[in-house]
Amino acid sequence: MQILTKNDFQSDARMPGNEGNSSDELRILRDLLRLLPSGVTVQDERGEFLMVNEAAAAQMQLAANSGQPSQIDNRHETCLELLRNGEPVVLEEAVTCGASKHVYLTSHRPVQIAGRNLVISASADITEQKAFEDQLFRSAYYDELTGLPTRRVIEHRVNSLINHDDAQGQFALAFLDLDNFKHINDYYGHTIGDALLVEFSKRLGLSLRETDILSRISGDEFLLLLNPIGGDHEVIEFIRTVQGRLKAPFFIEESEIFASTSIGVSLYPQHGRSYEALRQNADIAMYRVKNLGKGSAAFFDASMEREALARMKVEQSLRLAILEKRFCCAFQAKVDIRTQEVKGIEALVRLRDGDGVIQAPGTFINLAVELGLIDELTHVVLADIVKSIDLINETFGPNATISINVAARQAGNLEFMRSFARAIEETGFPRRFMIEVTEDAFVAKSHFQDHILPILRKIGVGISIDDFGSGYSSLSALADITADEIKIDRSFITDIHKRPRSQGILRAIESLSEALGMTVIAEGIESHEELAYLQAATKIRYAQGYYFAKPIFLEDMKSAPPLTSESRASMAARPAQETRVAYSRASGYRR
Repeated sequence: MQILTKNDFQSDARMPGNEGNSSDELRILRDLLRLLPSGVTVQDERGEFLMVNEAAAAQMQLAANSGQPSQIDNRHETCLELLRNGEPVVLEEAVTCGASKHVYLTSHRPVQIAGRNLVISASADITEQKAFEDQLFRSAYYDELTGLPTRRVIEHRVNSLINHDDAQGQFALAFLDLDNFKHINDYYGHTIGDALLVEFSKRLGLSLRETDILSRISGDEFLLLLNPIGGDHEVIEFIRTVQGRLKAPFFIEESEIFASTSIGVSLYPQHGRSYEALRQNADIAMYRVKNLGKGSAAFFDASMEREALARMKVEQSLRLAILEKRFCCAFQAKVDIRTQEVKGIEALVRLRDGDGVIQAPGTFINLAVELGLIDELTHVVLADIVKSIDLINETFGPNATISINVAARQAGNLEFMRSFARAIEETGFPRRFMIEVTEDAFVAKSHFQDHILPILRKIGVGISIDDFGSGYSSLSALADITADEIKIDRSFITDIHKRPRSQGILRAIESLSEALGMTVIAEGIESHEELAYLQAATKIRYAQGYYFAKPIFLEDMKSAPPLTSESRASMAARPAQETRVAYSRASGYRR
């Protein structure tokens, strides 16, 4: 076969049926055909090319240079087949030359001209279009970061297995969640967080068979299809292997990162006969693992479903309570243990249930954080403070600082903290506020201190480290934290007078905090002995707890007599026990 080039068009002899006619119309037709962007060829019944325009010649030359002559031979055979059948056809033809791949959409049509059987072929280069289609396909069905299949792929495969089930097949669907990934992301940065997800997926993939599918469904969540399985013992063995691999640290950009995984498993058909039921039940089992301490695995069982339903009811009631404005504030004093004067107050959110009974935050705060409702609750607390500022001033004094708790997840959310700082500034008295955050908010030191802390400092808001000693606390961490106040968790204070080890830790915290210019507050004082020890053996000036007073509600503040300067002075002169009783009565409470 001869491939024609531009020079081959200089003679009219190549045009079918042309007898040397050199009319202008024929020259125009020839030039238009030669310059068409689509490749056009004409072949006879033997497959010989009677005409090849420039675009087609370039395509055929590319095929010849590809080192795959079969690509040209295939077109020859296609042409002969079309002539025999007499039917037109449209084909995609790919030509690979080195690292590049070109794709053409070619229409072959058999015709009769001047008594001759011919095939006219027209090819359009659709390489860019195909690349774009491939990109769309990959984005729809494959995760861009890890290259793993998306949720759609695993859902389709599970549904396919269920629809073609012969009543004998068994498979497992596992829901995997990387523990504490947000802390890792915040501390090391998103680039290392992304790299961790990639390495994590590679380790998981080492144990997979060809029939298994690992899918990244969102963030740090993965779904795993194990198919087929002979029983739950095979799944247990697989999980042991995976968890063994994941115990080894990940080395990413000179950082050594340890990452455990919580895994929930559902089995087909025992735990569901649809993809959604199996996925949901695996998710429920995974959350059971999270609640029990993370880093292990659990199979779904019916009791978990009952727990999930109960949790859903709490969630619904929580959302309804926000709509019905059933959240309210209670205020607990921070007291100078030397003078018994009120230094500040802490605003504590409470929930009134449908019967008017007050619910403690332990019943709803964690769920509110998890559901993303905590931001709204924090604004509710601020609104209550603003609405009641005159009563607060009358009861606790106009100079008492006002502390608001902010969850660690909120503290790391720049968008929320900006809006909250704006709301505090709009109260007109921002310098009276103290934001209380637990130490894990400072895990991402550069993020919180570089971006969020300056916003609060600019408007004069103070920072308090709450529950110090109960989480990620370490004395060395204090040196990297910029805060005004540190609140020692009540677990250190309870029975401090008879716990020598806690006394030593308390002295160390006190000494370091003093050197760093932080005010120390002891939380959870409940006995005279605890108070007496702090007064006699430490320099701690401030404390908080039921020994002084329970949290007081707004309606109780309205009926309670104000703490005047005279009453404060009188209280300061009394013994500690009498002071506690007097303050409790002024607050409207009895022990």
